[in-house]
Amino acid sequence: MDHRTMVKLSKRMSKALRHEPYRLGLTPDGAGWVPVDDLLAALRVGRPDLDAVVAGNDKQRFAVERGPDGVERIRANQGHSIPVELGLPTVEPPPLLYHGTAAAVLDSIRATGLHRGGRHHVHLSADVETARRVGARRGGPVVVLTVDAAAMARDGHAFHRSANGVWLTDAVPARYLSPGG
Repeated sequence: MDHRTMVKLSKRMSKALRHEPYRLGLTPDGAGWVPVDDLLAALRVGRPDLDAVVAGNDKQRFAVERGPDGVERIRANQGHSIPVELGLPTVEPPPLLYHGTAAAVLDSIRATGLHRGGRHHVHLSADVETARRVGARRGGPVVVLTVDAAAMARDGHAFHRSANGVWLTDAVPARYLSPGG
């Protein structure tokens, strides 16, 4: 599968698993899992294409496993706007984390901090390059903000780490942010 086709299918899978499963007749369980066969039928794609996206996605957005009932299932690792409980434990973050964003929203972030918007958590990266890549997804100039995660944790903010290494928290108040990364 060529890169362009893989990206297109990855976006369709993300939309189906993170935002609009019901539009495709999918019914995720409380943790966001859907049977692989149901997703294949809903998207009208073959298993080799799905496997290529799961294995080849640069952000490792998806997880596939065999459920307790023996049925193979798939879910997005994070980024849901539908109600899900990913079951991620609270973990101690590294001292610094990073958030890439569009320069156009920097004034708003400086005033109010980072908020989850329609998602379950704010997404943070463990390194500057990943944050820069994430921030560039919408085009335009990118700013990487440094998050004082150690101070946040000391002050009682909870952190989780998804299966693909994305750091998650409910919000990042502006006082924990500094420019540059």
